[in-house]
Amino acid sequence: MVPSDWRLNLPPTTHHLSPQLSFSPELCGKKSEVETKLIVEYLLPNLGYAPDTWHQEVTFGSVRLDFLVFATQIVPFVLDSNSPLRVVMEAKHPHQNLNNHTHKLKHYLTSLNVPYGLLTNGKEIRIYHRVESNIQLAFQCLGQELGVKINEIKALIGRESLLKSKEYPNFTYNNSSESILLPGIIESPQDVPTTASSQPQPLANHHNILQNLDHPNSKAQRRNKVKIIAIYHNKGGVGKTTTVVNLAAAIRKTGKRVLVIDLDSQANTTFATGLVKFDDEKFDNIKDCNIRHVLESEDFYPIPEVAQASQFSNPEIQVIPSHINLMRYENELNQNESSKTMLIQKLESVKNEYDIVLIDTPPSLNLYARIAIITADYLLIPSDLKPFANQGLINVKEFIKVINSFKKMLRKPPIEVLGVLACKISTNAKFIQHTLPKRLAAIPERYGLKVLDTVIYDRDDLAKCAEKTKTVGEVEIADPLSILDFKPDSIAAREFELLGKEVLEKIGMA
Repeated sequence: MVPSDWRLNLPPTTHHLSPQLSFSPELCGKKSEVETKLIVEYLLPNLGYAPDTWHQEVTFGSVRLDFLVFATQIVPFVLDSNSPLRVVMEAKHPHQNLNNHTHKLKHYLTSLNVPYGLLTNGKEIRIYHRVESNIQLAFQCLGQELGVKINEIKALIGRESLLKSKEYPNFTYNNSSESILLPGIIESPQDVPTTASSQPQPLANHHNILQNLDHPNSKAQRRNKVKIIAIYHNKGGVGKTTTVVNLAAAIRKTGKRVLVIDLDSQANTTFATGLVKFDDEKFDNIKDCNIRHVLESEDFYPIPEVAQASQFSNPEIQVIPSHINLMRYENELNQNESSKTMLIQKLESVKNEYDIVLIDTPPSLNLYARIAIITADYLLIPSDLKPFANQGLINVKEFIKVINSFKKMLRKPPIEVLGVLACKISTNAKFIQHTLPKRLAAIPERYGLKVLDTVIYDRDDLAKCAEKTKTVGEVEIADPLSILDFKPDSIAAREFELLGKEVLEKIGMA
């Protein structure tokens, strides 16, 4: 069976590229040149792969592969137990550190049951070998050494070598339905689109399958309509980060594919999702690849290259981190008009890879808050309902009005306000009985905004799960968990489950 959200671009098959004898890393100044000049024009021909034995830009669920290489020629590509998936090749920008991408490559190899992965930025080439649920470095060399090292690479992942290898099965079957499951990508048999035939379907005939999935309630159809939600209030300290990360976890546990974007230079969401694994700024591995790079470059830093897998929730969630130096680049980005719509463009290119995008915002009226609301379809406003937070709702409404005028020029619909979320609310019984109802009623009466049914109370468990740490060697680093993973049976976890359900209902994805 074929996953409904695949994308496959076949390379030209009208000619066979002749192997080149040498390669120079100086030919590669950007990622696209690493793909064409190194992988397509040099590596693949020298390793014995004709154009019809590899595919470029292949997507299964949330996994997007730069190149997927086969040991035998298969056109059309059929998913069955004999499909000889053998090598995943990932190209990165020459300025990218390959260490930042090994975790994602491991996910690709283990999820798709592929034995080898090649990772390169043109300056360096690495080959990893999958061993059960882990990967090991099998080969490494500099780009300038390729000419003398190519035979070693051929012995490892060359087509002739891999044709002799029968070490790896490629798929596992669900015995009850005989449907093909891609481990870790398709989460349950009912997620796999079915046809009248129980035989595997060729990707070249995908339009026949998709025509059978055009019913309004089709899960495949809903997946193509990613929903973007900004979480914003211009008053700080109202529980915005707590809302973002735990709402993301609650939605992810329903089976939806979630991307979290941190647009706040305080980087609280980046910390809260456990992406800060250093205790000294000299080991900072986020400063060279974060949301700032996404916004400032049209040609480089696509979403899949910047997003990192975060294990603060199980299943894991993709997160685009922020960095404290984001505040230094605001004026520079402000002078570049395209930066305001850059996130829209880059999210459009991955619209089939996520169901929900949650954007955390700064508690201000600055550029990054504007970008978030320009990009988003929906707005959720966390508030502790205290006087200053309530007064801030006037600013929020004016801010939305101005940005909606800008969205109209872009021919985008105005942002839909889901409502005010009562957050960080005291659990004092008298407050809940007497004061809270009055404060909730004041929101629609004074400010004309809806209030969500769910209330998030200020509970100790929410603080404890965010403050978890672990010791690595002699260093103590943050190791936060979502409340749903920290204490899944707690009242706080139940509140976020209810919030996730309410939000999904309001945006039509329940």
